[in-house]
Amino acid sequence: MTVSRLRNIPGIGVDRIGDAADSLRDADILRLENLDTDLRPPAQALARTHEAIDDDAANSYLPFTGQGALREAAAARVGRAAGVAYDAAAECIVSAGGLAGILNVLLSILEPGDEVVLTDPTYAGLINRVHLAAGVPRFARLQPRADGWRLDLDSLAAAIGPRTKALLIMSPSMPGGYVASQDEWLAIAEHCARHGIWLVYDAAMERILFDGRDVIHPAGLPGMRERTITIGAVSKEYRMIGWRVGWIVGPASIMNDVRLVSLSNVVCQVGIAMPGATAALTATDDGVAAAVAEWERRRDFLMSALADLPVIRPHGGWSMLIDTRELGLEPPDASKLLLERGKIAATPMTNWGPGADRYLRFVFSNESVSRLHDIRERIRRSWQI
Repeated sequence: MTVSRLRNIPGIGVDRIGDAADSLRDADILRLENLDTDLRPPAQALARTHEAIDDDAANSYLPFTGQGALREAAAARVGRAAGVAYDAAAECIVSAGGLAGILNVLLSILEPGDEVVLTDPTYAGLINRVHLAAGVPRFARLQPRADGWRLDLDSLAAAIGPRTKALLIMSPSMPGGYVASQDEWLAIAEHCARHGIWLVYDAAMERILFDGRDVIHPAGLPGMRERTITIGAVSKEYRMIGWRVGWIVGPASIMNDVRLVSLSNVVCQVGIAMPGATAALTATDDGVAAAVAEWERRRDFLMSALADLPVIRPHGGWSMLIDTRELGLEPPDASKLLLERGKIAATPMTNWGPGADRYLRFVFSNESVSRLHDIRERIRRSWQI
């Protein structure tokens, strides 16, 4: 019998599509189902990771809250983005990846039955972690427009109630590449202040912005430093998925509780990975600008190649959504046909939010333009359109 905390957690779907693609053992399959990337991590991060394997200090549980140099680097990184200062000793904890950090934060701030507002669509793993922390997810609708996604501010206001404890916002977001505008961040901040709620900011893709957009960090908005908890990681921007290193930066008023949860959950981080993460955060050239330029090039190619299909333009991130229901195909059926006939692995957005089940996700971070060159023909062959 399934325990109650798992009853509302059906999974994320990516695992099933990935396993199906792996089982075919066909190098011609376009891997658009999972957030991997073929772009290399920073050279300095690779070198320092190799060195750490022979460093006895990296083969330790201590310090439980993360190596001091990494905490300093992460606190400085968040502080620069927000334009505020953080005390690395009291206001930063290293986590075993960004999502572990988010779960630890949710466990630190939620009582059973407390509500958390997320965008719709959003990453199913965020919704699932709200459930794991005994919270109740509520949703603010993202609206697809001709130029990309926008937050429905009326829907945001309607989603907030007396049990709301936090807004959990990712920008750029998965799966659609929504990027919050200045006005949208100000509206979010106003709700946090008016209702006395936390902003849990998933900054995993913060700098992966297209079309000349600039980073807007919500902790830098008036009154938001003490209400914002930022969770970041080296996985996306720094292309270091396998390191499993993230950070939590927030006001001292909550960080002791986060520390207690961290000690009770994962206990500590990957020792040999933290020096490489520190090197990435402090590198003279972290390669982020070049990587973003390449991901934007892939986005632009797909927007052009699929111009006759209902694809919503992403403003950042690693993926985009196509409304297959508008084409007369349910996303699970569209996904199955793509893999069988077109050799494309793509994940249907079932359970990625109440309005997400009409979409199929294409990840463009792991396939070059040269590999993507015939994607429209593959789709035509699969869906007969």
